[in-house]
Parts: sequence; structure tokens; C-alpha cells
Amino acid sequence: MTKPLRVVLLGPPASGKGTQGRKLAAALGLGYLGTGALLRENVEEGSDLGKEAEPILARGAYLPDELMCSILADWLGRQDGGWVLDGFPRSLSQAVFLDDWLAKRRLKLDAAIFLDVPMEVLLERIHDRVECSSCRWSGSRNQRLEGGKCPVCGDPAGPRSDDSDENFRSRHAEFESLTQPVISRYRQLGMLYSCDASASQDEVASKLLQIVANRSV
Repeated sequence: MTKPLRVVLLGPPASGKGTQGRKLAAALGLGYLGTGALLRENVEEGSDLGKEAEPILARGAYLPDELMCSILADWLGRQDGGWVLDGFPRSLSQAVFLDDWLAKRRLKLDAAIFLDVPMEVLLERIHDRVECSSCRWSGSRNQRLEGGKCPVCGDPAGPRSDDSDENFRSRHAEFESLTQPVISRYRQLGMLYSCDASASQDEVASKLLQIVANRSV
């Protein structure tokens, strides 16, 4: 890789942004920020951010743009190289904020990748999805070790509190109204790459590496 890569992953809930974001960042030596996992961690810890976010997340909604942009700016300011963002930008105003933040530093986004997954597959995934509350590994039930343990750190991994059908459908509706315009914007700018993310994790990871390979020169 000849230059730092800056990539955003876009997709509906359960499209695999967290799993693939971590894989991509690890493969390329990039920083990784998963806003969803960060917020859930703060809720569990009872931090000020967590207390503000908990009732919003409980009803399947997204946090206000002002708060999310503040979180992102703080994280970006601590990065020395490239990165992968999962869960940001979720709205047009967040996308504009990111563009402005980069432009002020004479930087730019290299790629926006849309993880495309049919609704029926998404529903199957949320019924099967588990997450480790310690290391934030996310996967399916059959990937856990004996006793429901996380395969990465060995701590318990169980269903996410926000993975009820009602909550998922609410989050998916917000994705359609808020994030689809972001996808359209990146498409118009010639920066959008679409990936069929209904395949296996390894297949999707390989596709993403192929996409970003052309952006690293």
C-alpha cells in the first residue's frame, strides 16, 4: 500500500459492516471505528455518552448528527494514518461534515463501499447474531466456542439487546430514509463501490480487498 487509505462502509443493519470493517482494517493496517459497538460499549459502562445514547438506541433510532460528528472528530483527530469507518456517515449532513473535515486537512475519502444484502438474509442474520461484550467480536451462534464463549477472547457472547425484530425494522427504516441518500451522493461523485455481502464472510472480505486494491496506488 503506497498511501493511507480512507474508506467508509455503508449498509443496512446486519449487513456485516462491523465484521468486514475489522477484517479490512486488520488486513491493511488501518485504524477502525465502529460507531455502533462504541456506543453499545458506552451504554454498558454507564458513561455520559452511554446515558445519552441508551434511550435513543433502545427505540432503534440513530443518535443526533451533532453528537455523532463530535464523536467522529475526536477519533479522527487521534489517527496518524488511514482508517475504515463503520456506521458513519449515516446521513447527508454527516457525509458533508466528513468531507469538510478532510478538505480542511487537504485529505480526501478514497472509497465508499455499500454492502448490499437482501432483507430476508438480514432477518436471518439478526436472529443468529451474537456479540462479545468484552472484545466486541460479532458473529453467528455456531461460531462460538463451547459454552457460548467468544472465539477471540473467551468471554461470553450472546444476542445483542437491539436485535429484536421490531428494533431491526425500525433501524432498517431509518437506514432507508437517512443513509440511502448518502449512498446516492457517493454514487454521483463516482466514489461508490457496491459489494454483494450476502456471500460468506471470507468471500466478502476478498471482494473488499479487491475493491480497495485499486485505490491504494
